[in-house]
Amino acid sequence: MINKIKYKDPGAPGMQLNEKNGVLWLTYPQFSSHEMILHGFSTRIGGVSTGDCATMNMSTTREDSRENVYENIRRIGECIGFVKEDLVLSDQTHTANVRVITEEDRGCGITKPRGYHDVDGMITNVPGLVLATFYADCVPLFFVDPVHKAIGLSHSGWRGTVQQIGKVTLKKMHEEYGTRPEDVLCGIGPSICQDCYEVSRDVIEAFSEVYTKEEQRQIFYEKPDGKFQLDLWKANRILLINSGIRPVHLSMPNICTCCNPDLLFSHRATGGRRGNLAAFLGIRRS
Repeated sequence: MINKIKYKDPGAPGMQLNEKNGVLWLTYPQFSSHEMILHGFSTRIGGVSTGDCATMNMSTTREDSRENVYENIRRIGECIGFVKEDLVLSDQTHTANVRVITEEDRGCGITKPRGYHDVDGMITNVPGLVLATFYADCVPLFFVDPVHKAIGLSHSGWRGTVQQIGKVTLKKMHEEYGTRPEDVLCGIGPSICQDCYEVSRDVIEAFSEVYTKEEQRQIFYEKPDGKFQLDLWKANRILLINSGIRPVHLSMPNICTCCNPDLLFSHRATGGRRGNLAAFLGIRRS
């Protein structure tokens, strides 16, 4: 199963695929070298869900039972190093809203109701809390500040990218924790690649208002039929580097959700008949 992963560039570094007790998940080598951090990105392998959500669906918003989702979370938690009671779940609506997560939020969205809405990004410096965001083609953004011992996790679809949620997350971390972008280790997670992501002109017009002409040439091109192919990986990379992230600290995914439908859930690949993947990021307790 592990050998079936398809990298966009077989010769380039990317996320590492891990296996334990039949569960497969992805990690960044640069994060794994920091003992303060626990992190991971789920695959669709190793859970108990059935049908379109088979087998490792992470979200109760899909057509799956809560019991199945909680068992899937228990299984991946054993692999990454958390229990569901430590999770704090996003409430994603394609905004650029970033919430500061405190001890009072522990368990929100899973063991107790969320006290917030319309939250696509979260930051914290509380050890033991694990942030969780959800995906099936959109872009996960991981942020680790090893100097101030703070983290951020944000969901960036095309709307979030246009609204520059990566920049907003870094700004919020600076305001709350003193984070400097040049210190931050950052990861762009598994998501849809440019080859698979066709968009219409209205989407491109939104990007044209945010990116320079030179940047636009790097992130999209027009096809003869008037449609466009958009590169959300490069769009977010440009945004993060312009925000002060050092290129050497920025990990690219090299893994497309749509190119790997047997390993990862993809909205485009399945016409919406799918479960959800999840990104997890936390600060270990001392």
